[in-house]
Amino acid sequence: MTSMTSPRFDALLGHDPLPTPSDYRAFWATALESAQRFGLDTRVDPVDTGLSAIDVFDFSFRGTDGRLVSGWLRLPRHRPHPLPAVLHANGYGAGRLAPIDDLTWSAAGFAHLVMNTHGQGGGSTGHLLDRIDDAEHSYYRGVFVDGARAVEALRGLDEVDAARVAVIGNSQGGGIALGVGALVPGLAAVLAQAPFLTDAPVALQYAAQGPWTELRGYLAEHPERAAAVARTLAYVDGVTSARHATAPGWISAGLDDDICPPQTAAAAAAAYAAPITFREWPNAGHEAGASADRQAAIEVLRQHLV
Repeated sequence: MTSMTSPRFDALLGHDPLPTPSDYRAFWATALESAQRFGLDTRVDPVDTGLSAIDVFDFSFRGTDGRLVSGWLRLPRHRPHPLPAVLHANGYGAGRLAPIDDLTWSAAGFAHLVMNTHGQGGGSTGHLLDRIDDAEHSYYRGVFVDGARAVEALRGLDEVDAARVAVIGNSQGGGIALGVGALVPGLAAVLAQAPFLTDAPVALQYAAQGPWTELRGYLAEHPERAAAVARTLAYVDGVTSARHATAPGWISAGLDDDICPPQTAAAAAAAYAAPITFREWPNAGHEAGASADRQAAIEVLRQHLV
């Protein structure tokens, strides 16, 4: 692996990956059981996009604390049998984007649900710092539960083969994919491109731009909260999630990425508890392999879903 050229900052949470909390399984069991108090209330409403080969639906369900979570469901128009499915999470601040964005996965023959990450999209920023020092009420605790509920909602569709569901994501979405992969049994694959939320101690030292710099600024201003922040991150860090993986995985990284440094993706790959492929892309930044990475992801999905 090539070395990063961005400046190294003082270690704020130490130098090693965060340890798995002793109550990790109980923490997430409580979160998931709390969400189960609410019905999914899944809604699937057709959207007129003008597309001739893909059907698009405004999709919604109830996530953590019963909140409404939206998404776009895209289905190949020709679907004589239940389809393998892909749950997809986007990068920091992106939300679910527009109905006709990102047609790759449905065009490849998969049911594709892109989940709106809570409060994101429409020009908003991300929410890394929301309740960052309160693990039980932190932002990504709720988002991971939303993702687990999204898989449940997908599996309940007549158009979907419940035994063939994968989770994918880029950047923030990669961290979410790893988190959902740790919480949901029976997934066919987990794919994370340039994952964010991964190996926080190292990311805080090497990231030169992006959301990790938000947290670095917060800790510089509030050093007394470092232990509470570390506790929160330990439940959602991609390395912790990787330690609890059960589905085959694909993780990729650009070796010149200064938003989610490649060392952090490598740490998640090294910790991954199921079969894993780690793809490094020389001379690539946060886009990792870009189109080549997406082509490789299609091949991985075909291997595990078709």
